[in-house]
Amino acid sequence: MIKLGEYNNLEILRDTEPGLFLGDNEDNEVLLPNRYVPKSFEIGDTIKVFVYLDNEERPVATTDQPFITKGDFAVLRCNAVTKFGAFLDWGLVKELFCPFKEQAFKMKKGGWYLVYCYLDEETDRLVASSKTNHFLDNTNLEVAQFDEVDLIVSHPSEMGMNVIVNKKHLGLVFKDDIYKDISVGDQLKGIVKKVRPDNKLDISLSQIGYRNIEPNAEFILNELQDNSGFIPLHDKSSPEDIKTQLQMSKKSFKKAIGSLYKERQIEIKDDGIYLK
Repeated sequence: MIKLGEYNNLEILRDTEPGLFLGDNEDNEVLLPNRYVPKSFEIGDTIKVFVYLDNEERPVATTDQPFITKGDFAVLRCNAVTKFGAFLDWGLVKELFCPFKEQAFKMKKGGWYLVYCYLDEETDRLVASSKTNHFLDNTNLEVAQFDEVDLIVSHPSEMGMNVIVNKKHLGLVFKDDIYKDISVGDQLKGIVKKVRPDNKLDISLSQIGYRNIEPNAEFILNELQDNSGFIPLHDKSSPEDIKTQLQMSKKSFKKAIGSLYKERQIEIKDDGIYLK
């Protein structure tokens, strides 16, 4: 079966005037236009292509790599807005359509938006939606407390920043746990800090509890080595100074330097930390 919105490994069946016809093992065929035909090939070779609909709503193959595929999230630029909806640049000749009903906020030409790409069952077309929460579900969680997870920064809220967890669930990073600049669409690693009774996920951008001592200590050691063995911070430094220089909380900082001090890797003096 040739799948729209996905990469397909297809066999080269025949060379024709408009391009190569490719097929799967179920006798389905799709055209790879001349502009994408490789310089050298043999009939019977297998080629990896992305399949979508052309301007005449016919399946067509391309060797170009889109910025987003079906079932995925990405930040895309709006190239145009018409009476039908918005058209987004996803790296292919034909732009990705986002109908008005799928826009969390009315899109504007030149704006960048986090969207989800899916196959509309009614029209059998690939479309985008900026209502990303509709495609996330916390009913049956596939993560647990302290799991490392992949994050996509979704949208801000009064409490912090909403994030997409493993492209399946919705999570929240609270303001007090954000110690570096993050923007919508950023892809990060995180830790499940807490699973609430209603299956809401609290996410941390750093390790939790005793788990965070080692990586933060290692980070501080690296900073010391990169700064001639000295950092002008100590346990009396303000949280703002620590956040600015090391992008971590004062609590995490004190745990980390306490660990390093016990291991006799640093000296803590009135003017800062010294590498032994």
